[in-house]
Amino acid sequence: MDPGESPRPVLAALAAAERVLSRRSGAGVVLADPEDLGGSDRSVVARARVVRNPFSLPRTLVVKHYIADPTPDRPDPFHYEVASCQLFTALPANDRSSPVLIAHDPDSRLLVLEDLGRSSTLADKLFGPDTDVAQRCLLGWARALGRMQAATAGREGDFGALLRRQGERAWRDPVAEDARAALAGLPDLLGDRLGVVPSAEALSHAHDTVRLLGGTRYRAFSPSDTCPDNNLVTSRGVRFVDFEWGCFRDIVLDAAYFRVPFPACEASFALPPALAEAMLDAWRAEIATVWPELDEPDRLQRRLLDAQLLWVWLCTWWLLPRLIRRRDRPVGADASRSPRTSTALAHYWRELGTAAAAAEHHATAELAEAVVTALRARFPDAPDALAVYPALRALT
Repeated sequence: MDPGESPRPVLAALAAAERVLSRRSGAGVVLADPEDLGGSDRSVVARARVVRNPFSLPRTLVVKHYIADPTPDRPDPFHYEVASCQLFTALPANDRSSPVLIAHDPDSRLLVLEDLGRSSTLADKLFGPDTDVAQRCLLGWARALGRMQAATAGREGDFGALLRRQGERAWRDPVAEDARAALAGLPDLLGDRLGVVPSAEALSHAHDTVRLLGGTRYRAFSPSDTCPDNNLVTSRGVRFVDFEWGCFRDIVLDAAYFRVPFPACEASFALPPALAEAMLDAWRAEIATVWPELDEPDRLQRRLLDAQLLWVWLCTWWLLPRLIRRRDRPVGADASRSPRTSTALAHYWRELGTAAAAAEHHATAELAEAVVTALRARFPDAPDALAVYPALRALT
């Protein structure tokens, strides 16, 4: 392995990968030319070239090394990533929407993955200069989401078995607990922070959405964290990466991203309405073969409204306390790629109000109007409307 100028965690990840691959093959494997691909405070991700290859390895590999110890009494994201990658690796190539898992080692907390190439992320395209490319990538992302859900329908038992092999006894949507907390606690938070008191009818509509967190008939795999920088734009279409919180949940919770784009992600901007509808159509065409009843517009729109409502309550539960403490800073650290928090929340509620009014859920529409009015009164200097992604502004 050529150390070059790589940081020490990257070198440690490649050394661990060499040991895992060499042990697997019974002969020495040597990796070189490490390239740091980022990661998080939990993990290091690097690309490496295979220079000594005693068996049929690709020319390059991606190594993900978990450097943080698991939190006691909490699900281990390493286990979820391994089980998720194993699930997709077992699928036919045409149904696979993630990198192939080549090897993993629980002792060193390491995965060796197929290299999908020097691909741009969806975020790169959304903040880039080319409107047509950004549109195509978003439509490709919507189709890929639908294909992934259709391919994994009915495989929740397989996923559970894979997790049990990793030592996880139970599994669930990682946002479910926060969503239930939001449904219980947001009314008081809205009253304390914004002076808005939801009506009994609005509360009833919100509480009805909890069924989406349970065992519905429309469950499929979700990466959970599908922020734009976790989607690679490859020659074979959009591919999902980062399955630290992979789970099975109702498919409309991800489809609601067409209405609440990438909720609570740093890169959470608006979508042009016509493009959002086209994305919904592209997604629906992929899932309709498995769930034909969701091709009925009224049924789908009711479920999407419930999912949209649940996400707006959850995002408000996450962001409103931070908004008050931080005096309306951007959602993320990079202000050029992140809207102001009050503007994002006002956009979520305004769009929810429009959808609720169209569906004649008047109490929810009235609550949304009250929240938007309170946010605008408290932060009058904030932009009144959430901008669309830079690459798509020519469409507005």
